[in-house]
Amino acid sequence: MPMDSTENIDIVLASASPRRKQLLEEAGVRFRVQACPVDETLGPDAASCPEEAAKALAEKKAGAAVQEILVQKPQGTTVVIGADTIVVLEGEIFGKPRSLSDAKRMLRRLSGNTHQVITAVSVWIIAAPEPEKVSIGRKTFADTSAVSFKPLTDDEIADYLRKGESFDKAGAYAAQGAGADLIAKVEGDLDTVIGLPVRKLLQEFPDLRR
Repeated sequence: MPMDSTENIDIVLASASPRRKQLLEEAGVRFRVQACPVDETLGPDAASCPEEAAKALAEKKAGAAVQEILVQKPQGTTVVIGADTIVVLEGEIFGKPRSLSDAKRMLRRLSGNTHQVITAVSVWIIAAPEPEKVSIGRKTFADTSAVSFKPLTDDEIADYLRKGESFDKAGAYAAQGAGADLIAKVEGDLDTVIGLPVRKLLQEFPDLRR
């Protein structure tokens, strides 16, 4: 569904992530945050197709915000952006660590290896020229970057865990923080690793930046 470039657009980020918020702000996008809690449990087939699993969660997050917005009877055009990031190593999906020991396990597995970071983005456009005339379109895509970790000692892992960055990050590290010191190389878009491939988002939806 195309957007009318002449009208004001209400842009909504369906995520409480400060990293995604910062990436959008740095790209010059004016938006507000409306994040709704959703069940992020992955299905049993997620490991066989992690990109589709990430897309499904991005759609779920955006869709939850859309439902709330529809109750508010929006007018004009509203764009809702949902995103989900998944870390994959040799067919194993690494979500957010459940505990300190889980974070340590993840970092030990990532140490000295190359893993994939998949960030899916789901964009929903709500067009409501009149309160009783509402149409919805959506587009979902994913971007993948490869991240190679340095070989890490147990002491280096313990030192990083003490920094407190691990517990709300897929794969238990923050590429934009002290976790950058764990990384030897990134192939692809660093923003994808951080949590939102802004360049690709704006290529798909250039009217978001105005």
